[in-house]
Amino acid sequence: MKTTERSDLQEAISLCKGSFIAAGFFSLFINFLMLVPALYMLQLYDRVITSGSESTLLMLTMIMVVLFITMGSLEWVRSQLLVRVSARLETLLNDRLFGATFKQALFNGSAGSSQPLDDLTGLRQFLTGNGLFAFFDAPWLPIYIAVMFMFHQWYGWMAVGTVIILTILAIINEKSTSKTLKEANELAIKGRGLVNKNLRNAEVVDSMGMLDGIRERWKVGTTKVLYLQAKASSKAGAITSTSKTIRMMAQSLVLGLGGYLVLQQEISPGLMIAGSILLGRALAPIDLMIGSWKGFVAARGQYHRLNEVLLKIPKDKEKMALPAPVGQINVDNVVIAPPGSRTPVVRGVSIDLAPGESLGVIGPSAAGKSTLARALLGIWPAMSGKVRLDGVDIFDWDRAEIGPYIGYLPQDIELFEGTIGENISRFGEMDPDKVVAAAKMADVHEMILGLPEGYDTIIGAIGGVLSGGQRQRIGLARAIYGEPKFVLLDEPNSNLDDQGELALARAITALKQNKVTVIIITHRPGILGILDKLLILKDGSTVTFGPRDEVMQQLQQQAQANAAKNPQNVAKKPQTVAPVTVTPVI
Repeated sequence: MKTTERSDLQEAISLCKGSFIAAGFFSLFINFLMLVPALYMLQLYDRVITSGSESTLLMLTMIMVVLFITMGSLEWVRSQLLVRVSARLETLLNDRLFGATFKQALFNGSAGSSQPLDDLTGLRQFLTGNGLFAFFDAPWLPIYIAVMFMFHQWYGWMAVGTVIILTILAIINEKSTSKTLKEANELAIKGRGLVNKNLRNAEVVDSMGMLDGIRERWKVGTTKVLYLQAKASSKAGAITSTSKTIRMMAQSLVLGLGGYLVLQQEISPGLMIAGSILLGRALAPIDLMIGSWKGFVAARGQYHRLNEVLLKIPKDKEKMALPAPVGQINVDNVVIAPPGSRTPVVRGVSIDLAPGESLGVIGPSAAGKSTLARALLGIWPAMSGKVRLDGVDIFDWDRAEIGPYIGYLPQDIELFEGTIGENISRFGEMDPDKVVAAAKMADVHEMILGLPEGYDTIIGAIGGVLSGGQRQRIGLARAIYGEPKFVLLDEPNSNLDDQGELALARAITALKQNKVTVIIITHRPGILGILDKLLILKDGSTVTFGPRDEVMQQLQQQAQANAAKNPQNVAKKPQTVAPVTVTPVI
């Protein structure tokens, strides 16, 4: 038997089912008590005025006041139930959704956004708004119609006819606006994402005078969103106005009908007034549903997007704790493609590194070096083959458990909002001695002490007043903080001067002495002399892999062979592959 997989959102809503049932139960009594104004009016006209009894008026008024207070209390309890439901949904889903949002960013590269978290906030706000109350009150419409039939059958049929007309208008509203509003919301989300990306590159935009062009591109999307929203709002406004007109006209017509029935002596004057009040109350939920349909469409879109994200990115399974790694890396014939693509970027690469060994990965641009790095860290899965850390598939490690043993310095240094000390300690429990040790190893300790607040200096996401080289050194300190066993550095010397390169070389030497496995991706040959092995990639495939001296000797022989074959090219242009001689830094 085929079963449909349920998302965490559906599971969370299922856990809140009891609260929704309770809210519906309260709605039953609230809608019964909504009959009070009509019944009070009926008794006032038919009993008090005809009898002239003040005691009857006082007693009826006291009962009416008590019932209204009860109704108000029930409505307050119902609203508090929904507030608690929304808060519980947030509590049940925020951790899961926060993790899914980051995983979505990993799978989409830099295209991640906080939209799922915004969708959860929007859905929670809808659950506490007035629009939802209409959906709780509408099912009790038969109660009012039944009472209308009790007053007189013509009252009942008039109520049925009006409800049918308003329901048809509600369906027309759904069919004519939901698709347009959905498209407008999707465009608005895309536009906000583009603005956020542009804001992160504000320096580039301003320095090269790109603001006008980007603004025009943004305005095109914004104008289309405005057009779609205006189009939907125009249709919805016309339908809402028609609905309101029909509802008010029906209340007046039922009053006229009541007057006619009074003249025919079929009902009392009290029923004439009560029927008009009751019909207005019966039609109110439908009118409110039509008026709040835009919010309902938005909430429905948020619900579907959240479901899609949570089903696409399943919750991490609990994994058995493994012994702390020692840093053995085995890459077995891996084929890697970016998530969502079936075109391999890396093909058939194999690597073996013992704990404490170091590897340099070199090759031209677009050779697949950064793609390989993401697979080595367990960020992107391999299409085939395996990446193993200590013999265990890198994806079988619990990320929170393995994280402290891995250091990573990406090409684009991303620091986070907080102090320098918090950034180096990875925003975990800070060990001041380890923070200082990592900073000294990265040769950034003295620079940090020179800042106004030292390690407590607050920096922004892009590093604030720090230079590119300083940010890179702080990123290096973060990568080697604590006791890592595997460190991957992607272009670690791209922003470093000669002094910085020497500090990097000393840090790598110290890591090797501590039996840390180090992989460096670089275009600059100055650091290769202290590494144990080299891997040369080209077009995603291995050109050669082995001990550093052997690989360098192969490169020299190849360069000499090429020079011998084409001596005229040697005279015209410099040698493209030159031997690298680097004195190890101790």
